[in-house]
Amino acid sequence: MKQSKEEETQIIIHHWMRMLHIKFGWIKDFDKLVVNYVSPFAYTIFIFDTFRSSSKLLNTFTGHINWVYSIDHSTFGDCQFICSGSNDKTVRVWDIENNKQIQSFNEHSDDVYCVKFSPYHYHNHHQNVICSSSWDRTIRFWDFKHNRQLQIFNEFNGVCGIKFSPFNGGRYLCSGSYDKTIRLWDIETSRSLHVFNGHRYGIWCVDISPLRSNNNNNDNKSNNIGVIGGNGYTICSGSFDKTIRIWDIETTKQFNVFNGHESYVRCVKYGPNELKNIILSGSDDFSVRLWDIRSSKQIQVFNGHTNDVTCVEYSPFVIKNSEFGDNSNVICSGSCDNTIRFWDIRSNKNQLYAIRVYEQVLCLKFIELKKVNNNKN
Repeated sequence: MKQSKEEETQIIIHHWMRMLHIKFGWIKDFDKLVVNYVSPFAYTIFIFDTFRSSSKLLNTFTGHINWVYSIDHSTFGDCQFICSGSNDKTVRVWDIENNKQIQSFNEHSDDVYCVKFSPYHYHNHHQNVICSSSWDRTIRFWDFKHNRQLQIFNEFNGVCGIKFSPFNGGRYLCSGSYDKTIRLWDIETSRSLHVFNGHRYGIWCVDISPLRSNNNNNDNKSNNIGVIGGNGYTICSGSFDKTIRIWDIETTKQFNVFNGHESYVRCVKYGPNELKNIILSGSDDFSVRLWDIRSSKQIQVFNGHTNDVTCVEYSPFVIKNSEFGDNSNVICSGSCDNTIRFWDIRSNKNQLYAIRVYEQVLCLKFIELKKVNNNKN
């Protein structure tokens, strides 16, 4: 449905974040998590041109003393938080509204590659918990409200990407390791349930297919289909062997391999809603690609980055596509070439927009901010 100009002016963006790599000689400046925004309101769809013309820096969070590899966002009660994992071996938590770091965990003995807020602990135990994976061969769970470590999962090599299950209330955790395996963990029992083998080199990134639309349980706490309730769900993995692989969660069988990237695959994402059968990926070959799970084929390649593509996201934006006569979704990529770039998902022509930053972009995420209090600036 076409929106009026008045509606368009109130359309606002969820946020994106990036990390700035500051040289060790500039420790006083620290690394920065940067949040950009257009306005505090939230709608289902956002007009990309509004973002392109109005985005500006909102906040900078300082504290890490080395690269920030990963960020996540969540809301607990009335408070919004960002968590971050870094090459400085720490996991940190930031209060968005108050603009400050509220917690730091330093028990990892090596780089922290990925951090995620745990939906399982929040919905089942009313705990505010972060999960982190590290090159020290562990996955750890942190209660940041009570400043304590809850659980440790031990692996056989460095752990890179992690992802909570969208079924059974996030009870299961998927991890990708440098030992060439993917593991599925039961958080409730702290047990490794399945090991997925097939990649020839280490695994950098994993994702789990989104919540099925035919599930009417909004919080998805119960799903009794299959051995662990994951029937119909799949895992996607990206590896240093240059391939993307799709795995059936219940059978642990691999049923798809995508070849095409010419270097390490750094990031993979399932599409939301009607794009659930599309995989978005980024690679050290400087390209961003789209893959169709049903046809087992690459459907788009986006060229323009001049260095490794480290992160990709489906944005909340749409743009008018004159070639197809209707709106197209917009995807986003971050790179070591110091840019964040936006692309029309149905056109592999030139990028829609590029944001140039001071240093390498290692992670980004779209988030929704609470409405700003009118008494504040």
